This record gives sequence, structure tokens and C-alpha cells, in this order.
Amino acid sequence: MVDSADWYRWEGNDLLLRLRVQPRAGRNAFAEPFGDALKVKLKAPPIDGRANAELLRFIAESFGVSYSAVDLVSGLQSRTKQLRVKNPGQLTLGISDARNGIKS
Repeated sequence: MVDSADWYRWEGNDLLLRLRVQPRAGRNAFAEPFGDALKVKLKAPPIDGRANAELLRFIAESFGVSYSAVDLVSGLQSRTKQLRVKNPGQLTLGISDARNGIKS
């Protein structure tokens, strides 16, 4: 889907993602690159942490990990966020697996 690798990198077995969040969208979905981040549309509003919680659930489901395996590293109150996905079970969006050289 997305060619640019500016928005993700590997740190050991962990995948670090830089995302630009658009809350109050019609559905949860990955969108186009936004500078050095990947745009993610979320249904939840940015109220009382609901968008952050929805983002973590969406990323966990997309990468085949539990909710607790996704950490919000930075951007708690910002639209640009950095997340850590611990040892993703599946890859999406054309992410190359640096652990074994496979591209999804």
C-alpha cells in the first residue's frame, strides 16, 4: 500500500511507528503518508483518551499482537504519535521484516 519507509523502523524485534492521527473519521483505516509519518483515521473523538485507546486497539489488531504489546512512546496529546509494537505477529502496509528480510 505505502512505499515510503520513513514512518517505521525496527529496533531489535520491536517495530516503531510514527503516525499522524485523524480522529472522528468514518472508520478506522490506514491512509497516505503525511511527511515522515503515516496517516491513520480513527472513529473515536480526541476526548478523554478515547482516540489513543482506539489507536492502540487498531494497531494491535493490525499487527497481530495483544493490546498490551503496543506502547504509546510519544505524542499523548498530539496528533503525531510514536508507537512501539513488541514483536509483531503479522506485518501489513508493505513493511519489510528486518528480522528475516521478508516484505509483507
